[in-house]
Amino acid sequence: MLIYKIFRAEEWATLQADGETVGAPIDVADRYIHFSTADTVAETAAKYFSGATGLMLLAVETDGLEPLKWEPARKDVLFPHLYRKLRMDDVVWSKPLTVIDGVHQFPDLA
Repeated sequence: MLIYKIFRAEEWATLQADGETVGAPIDVADRYIHFSTADTVAETAAKYFSGATGLMLLAVETDGLEPLKWEPARKDVLFPHLYRKLRMDDVVWSKPLTVIDGVHQFPDLA
């Protein structure tokens, strides 16, 4: 199953340059890396990245991704949280997350 992480340009650049990252400021504060599912990523973008441009959407495969825990968050929906640094080799693909008329445009997540 693919899960998704939205990064700002500088966070994406850090991952590319260093090969690993502790994530965005919210990830550092919470001490795990927040991910979304295909069903929740658009809401995540709207809630936390409203009006933001220059974003990258990363897809990560859950198979073998340890330690990954599914924990309740918004509206008690289970969200995947990674309790280690995210490594570049965890990323299956990355794509720019463009904005049209104030709405983030997502690629096919199937």
